[in-house]
Amino acid sequence: MTAPLDFHGIRLYPGLIDRPAQEALVAALRRVAEAAPMFHPETRFGKKMSVKMTSAGAFGWVSDRRGYRYEPRHPSGVAWPPIPPEVLAIWRQVSGVDRAPECCLVNYYSESARMGLHQDIDESDFSMPVVSISLGDDALFRVGGLARSDPTASTWLHSGDVCVLAGEARRAFHGIDRLKPGTSTLLPQGGRLNVTLRVVT
Repeated sequence: MTAPLDFHGIRLYPGLIDRPAQEALVAALRRVAEAAPMFHPETRFGKKMSVKMTSAGAFGWVSDRRGYRYEPRHPSGVAWPPIPPEVLAIWRQVSGVDRAPECCLVNYYSESARMGLHQDIDESDFSMPVVSISLGDDALFRVGGLARSDPTASTWLHSGDVCVLAGEARRAFHGIDRLKPGTSTLLPQGGRLNVTLRVVT
């Protein structure tokens, strides 16, 4: 594995996952979505998010009028499926920690979906990293500092890229401004899958 790039404090591994491994990941994530179907979460103000999501692992991330939080079950009441071994292998490769992730959050971005600047702060232990896997169309990734008003920097993430948010960057504001449709043939319907692995407790 080549050394990662430093992008605004985030460790970026460009092209870490080759095409056959990407296809295996997509197949595994489809099985996750079959067991726990994707849904559009709502903000606490009742607005539906543009991304669709599901989860695997001991916990899944959900959002509704009660707020952002982790839950042990899908909104339908079914248990989240186990995190696929193909995904766990990437965590072991890049996370730098011995603990296994407890949540595998899967976001699907259609051509028009966005994710505004936000922090991942619903977890208990910020010494644990967040590992983010990009699959499908290119996405413009924006990263700031620990305050929403801090300056930001942007880069295009491509299918097979992996980012690790650790150390001070663990709580950095970050988001997806837009997709570049048609830049990948990985997903037959187009769009992008973003897979993030987190230790929750």
